[in-house]
Amino acid sequence: MLTRNWRRDLLCLSLGAAVPMGSALACGPDFPLRLLENRAQSLAQLPEGNFRFEVSRIGHAVVGLNNVTAATNSPDVGYGEPPNYVEQRATAELIGLSPAQQTRVTQLRELTDPHEVARLGVDLPAEIRDYLAGAVAFTAGEYRTAAEYFQQVLALPAEQRPLRSTWAAYSLGRSLFALSSEAGEVEPALAQAQQAFEQARQLSIDGFSDPLELGVASLGEQARVARTAGDWNRAIELYAAQNLHGSPIGYSSLKLLMNDLAALPSAHIATLLKGPAVQQLVTASLISRIGWSFDEQPPNEKKLIALLQRSTAGSLQNADRLAAMNYQQGDYASARAFLEHAGDGGLAWWLRAKLAVRDGDTAAATAAYAKAAQAFPKDESWGERRTPDWSVESLQPKCRVDGESAILALQRGDYLQAFDQLYRSNGVYWLDAASVAERVLSVDELKQYVDSQVPAPPPLSQQDRDNYVPLPVAASLRDLLGRRLLREGRYDEAPTYFDNPDLQNKARWYGQMRQDAESNWWPTNRAFAYYQAAASARYDGMALLGYELSPDYATFGGNFSLDPVELKAGPWLADAEIQRQQATLAQPDQRFHYRYVATALASKAADLLPHSSQAFAAVLCKASSWGTSLQEQSAFYQRYVEQGPYVVWAGDFGHQCQEPDFRNPDKRYVTQIIDAMRTTLRPFKLALQIAGVLLVTATGLLLINRRRKTVR
Repeated sequence: MLTRNWRRDLLCLSLGAAVPMGSALACGPDFPLRLLENRAQSLAQLPEGNFRFEVSRIGHAVVGLNNVTAATNSPDVGYGEPPNYVEQRATAELIGLSPAQQTRVTQLRELTDPHEVARLGVDLPAEIRDYLAGAVAFTAGEYRTAAEYFQQVLALPAEQRPLRSTWAAYSLGRSLFALSSEAGEVEPALAQAQQAFEQARQLSIDGFSDPLELGVASLGEQARVARTAGDWNRAIELYAAQNLHGSPIGYSSLKLLMNDLAALPSAHIATLLKGPAVQQLVTASLISRIGWSFDEQPPNEKKLIALLQRSTAGSLQNADRLAAMNYQQGDYASARAFLEHAGDGGLAWWLRAKLAVRDGDTAAATAAYAKAAQAFPKDESWGERRTPDWSVESLQPKCRVDGESAILALQRGDYLQAFDQLYRSNGVYWLDAASVAERVLSVDELKQYVDSQVPAPPPLSQQDRDNYVPLPVAASLRDLLGRRLLREGRYDEAPTYFDNPDLQNKARWYGQMRQDAESNWWPTNRAFAYYQAAASARYDGMALLGYELSPDYATFGGNFSLDPVELKAGPWLADAEIQRQQATLAQPDQRFHYRYVATALASKAADLLPHSSQAFAAVLCKASSWGTSLQEQSAFYQRYVEQGPYVVWAGDFGHQCQEPDFRNPDKRYVTQIIDAMRTTLRPFKLALQIAGVLLVTATGLLLINRRRKTVR
């Protein structure tokens, strides 16, 4: 079995630190963050925000405009080939046309002269013909001609342009934008382009055909126009709206816009930061640490922080985010100042709790954490993040707040509340919840909680188990309790908590054997029970007896381990909790401790067997093969050499072992006693023989003498 203990920061160096949120890593295991590993750090640190979540707070969706539902407007975000936009457009152009019209449109698309398209397309509806002519002109770079044809489409009565109205307005906007670089008056051309994109959205809202979802795409195009016109706030709002409608282009455009903004001269940035949308975008970027690599700050970020702090002094807008940015930078005074205007949102109360912890006011911190947990929506998620030590956290603020509050609960001795707060994360902080359940709660406290609040979920099917579908958190907790009950000798209570019938039957068998080993009066039967329990502990020990965390790491199937958490009294680890944890240490506190349990039980089985029996030798051989320490393996072999009988397989002891035969040792209990006596008396053989002769002679003379007396 693998026993790796890898440095987490070395597992995925080849991928770099700029791994997209939510992406899967293929170079090694992802170890979840443990809040209890470094409690002071967990309480002090404010995790970075999520840029995708933060920019979703900027701008507004357009009322009536449908969200993106297909890949037509989306760049590829995986490892495959990017979408073929020309192919998508060609397919969409055929919608609503007869077969003859479809063929005609395909032919006209191959032309390069827009006027020829208009001449040869007389048999097509006017909206189709004029749009095609405009599209060919646009491709040829004849933007003024293209704009004229698109305007002709839009001049048609509404009932005569159901298929190309949205297309024409969108393309008109692009044509006008292209013309703006040529026109003598740039501003009017840009203004007309923005109007065309607004018209495209309205036409899409009004129900005109929009299979390419150009209504949403027009937001990004108009944002580009606004940016060109110098209106950064409007550009940000439009890209943000595009993002809200589900277009990845809006999200990626905001990231690119942020990069462009950071590269501007400081004076220009300071001017732009007077706009609320620019201020929000910069704040979102800073608290999300966009551009950080291996915990290294980008070179332009310090400049942005200083400019933002100067421009937002006394600001009442976005105060909770500005407080968060200052807290992350260690400017706690500014963070407090912004929190005075931050309202009652979850982030504001979370920051107040952290500042109270810094002040040593645990009562105020506890109250603030409770308010933060109430204020954060249950479904709010900031996506996945990686910590500097390369742990992974699925950051759900409500769960994180509860997890940090659990640290305070542990410190004051409220262990059940601490466990409940960690367990409610539904697996996000399972390692912490398991640690408290396994090492801090008493078994009766844990059992009462499970019985009252954690009903058994439906068991996984065999197919799910074969496909390594993870257990529900409730099932994992019940398994943990079942294993703990078995370890503590409560064999009758344990089986019902295991998640499937197979494990339940194995738990019953193990418990029955442990009880038989202690209660049966006949030594061979007791030895059989001890051995069966030992074999069960060895081969099913991870599932039946293993610790979820140290030292066995059943949570990883025993394949990996984590750095141990030091039990040292301090501000956030009280003596009472340390005493509880020390009382629940594994016995022995060794990796795969259940193997040592197995060898101890096998040793007890050997104690009850005649040393001259095959069963005695086989039990010792099996125990030696069970992979504990070399010292213990050698001890079993030494015991066999000193006490056991000759067996033909002894030459490969500990590797080639027969199964113990418990049917034949009984008769050897008598012979073993006789053999032991012979061994003891062998040095006195001659003396005993002489004494025996003398004893027989004396007995005979005594009998003869007694008979003579009787005759007289």
